[in-house]
Amino acid sequence: MEKGVPIRSLSRGIAVLQAINRGQSLSMMEIARTSEVPYPTACRIVQTLLHEGLIEREPSRKRYRPTALTQTLAHGFQGHAHLVKTARAHLVDLTRSMGWPVSISTHVGNSMVIRDSTHALTALTFSNYYPGYALPVLECASGLVYLSHMPGEERASILHTLKLMDRDRSRHIIHLLEHEGLAEQIRSQGYATRGNNQFTHNPGKTSSIAVPLFDEGRVAGALTLAFFAAATKMDNAVQQFVEPLRAAARAISDDLARLDKAA
Repeated sequence: MEKGVPIRSLSRGIAVLQAINRGQSLSMMEIARTSEVPYPTACRIVQTLLHEGLIEREPSRKRYRPTALTQTLAHGFQGHAHLVKTARAHLVDLTRSMGWPVSISTHVGNSMVIRDSTHALTALTFSNYYPGYALPVLECASGLVYLSHMPGEERASILHTLKLMDRDRSRHIIHLLEHEGLAEQIRSQGYATRGNNQFTHNPGKTSSIAVPLFDEGRVAGALTLAFFAAATKMDNAVQQFVEPLRAAARAISDDLARLDKAA
């Protein structure tokens, strides 16, 4: 990696914007905490984002939210339309049979980005999560299962970049992936879990299980089921949900393979 890369100020600016975009409406203290950016620095970044029109302050209280201008950051991005279209029926079937919402996410930079979900199809959810919602790759089950199933050199490169972000929350997970065999364990069992998810609209209220999705033999994303943390213990959730998730993931991968052959 070239000397001086990444630029810390730019990395922090992106982290603040992502935090506001995830939270939809955050106080200044919440922005600093969730982005893991020092409070004075976060304040300066927020003022810059206000100036650029990417965020706005709510009229009646000291909270900040994204504006429609943030959508311009996605112009030119083609997404994963074939994956979403192929998987949609399987997502709907899973939610109808199990009740809990499921989603498909793919890797972008330091995040896993939701491409489609069934949160709107079930009452067993605290919030709807629409395409574009981003989760830190090391802080979600989908990110852990994705990293664990990608080639070792690619995973090492991503982890090297994440180290340079200098976030306390990430160091322990990076250590587990690099030195404690976490990636091998996840690959062996075929799924990853994350309890009491913090980077959601309702921090700590949900837990998740994710399995990998493959396209042409390479991991292409993750299929994730979210459930109320207070309703189901993780061990019970694994027993109930892993096999249906695996079956759906295999069906999606098989459908993708048929599309690739027909193309």
